[in-house]
Amino acid sequence: MLAIFLKTIPFFALIALGYFAGRTRFFTAEATAYLTKFVFWFALSAMLFNFAANLSLSDILDWQFITAYLWGCITVYLIATAVGMVRGLSIAESAVEAQVAIIGNVGFLGIPMFILLLGPESAGPMLMVLATDLIVFSSLIVILITGSREGRVSVATLKTVGLGLARNPMIVSIILGIAWSSTGRELWQPVNEFLSILGAAATPGALFAIGASLAGKTAERISVAGWLTFCKLVLHPAAVALAALVIFPVADPFAATVMISAAALPVAGNVYMLAQHYGVAPQRVSAAILVSTAVSIVTVSVIIGLLTGGT
Repeated sequence: MLAIFLKTIPFFALIALGYFAGRTRFFTAEATAYLTKFVFWFALSAMLFNFAANLSLSDILDWQFITAYLWGCITVYLIATAVGMVRGLSIAESAVEAQVAIIGNVGFLGIPMFILLLGPESAGPMLMVLATDLIVFSSLIVILITGSREGRVSVATLKTVGLGLARNPMIVSIILGIAWSSTGRELWQPVNEFLSILGAAATPGALFAIGASLAGKTAERISVAGWLTFCKLVLHPAAVALAALVIFPVADPFAATVMISAAALPVAGNVYMLAQHYGVAPQRVSAAILVSTAVSIVTVSVIIGLLTGGT
């Protein structure tokens, strides 16, 4: 477990470096926004396309795997929603808190970290987790927030969801990569090298951007942030582990390990973007991202160490 912790230190050190650059204003909020845009639209998209293009459809479409992951997510989603409703929150606020409880930083932190930590073979399971998060739960929160405000789910709401998915470069990259893989042809060497070079910028760029963006966040409402962090870092991986190992046993033990490890990741930054866009509890989400990222320095290593036997 100590060995796993030592391997994760460089990743969190890059986040800390970005945080320091942001806090000292060496890296301004505008600079952080542009770096994030570069990683999101170019570097990470190149990495995802390259991985998907070199995998078969069966590698990234395992229905037992998806079912187990969905069961774990929905279980924690419902718990967080119920607690929010008991506290007297609106449907929109409860939906945002539930999103915080289950959506981890798979794209910017998980994929770059796990590829180096667990090996390239973790790409397939990670792409399944990422696609499920984006397609199912990113759509669900938009439907719940707009539906609660309008009193119904309109065609316009569904159109917004559809356009959001179609314009998401991570989803597009995965789909295009799968499409290319289905042709059975290898990428032209110059194209493959171009994508490899561009994709290599995703890891340091994404981690630095996470840290720099955290510099502008505050830990207000620490009790709520603590509860949501507990949901994300403890309840979520526990529920996913129960589903993947007991209720819907995943055939490949390694894939189950990757799935559970992915569930242990801290809250994703795109939840804050959604909360801010709709004006629903952005400070609460900001605090949860900050606290969960800090705590995950230890918890991610512990969970991966337990799952891999510390090797």
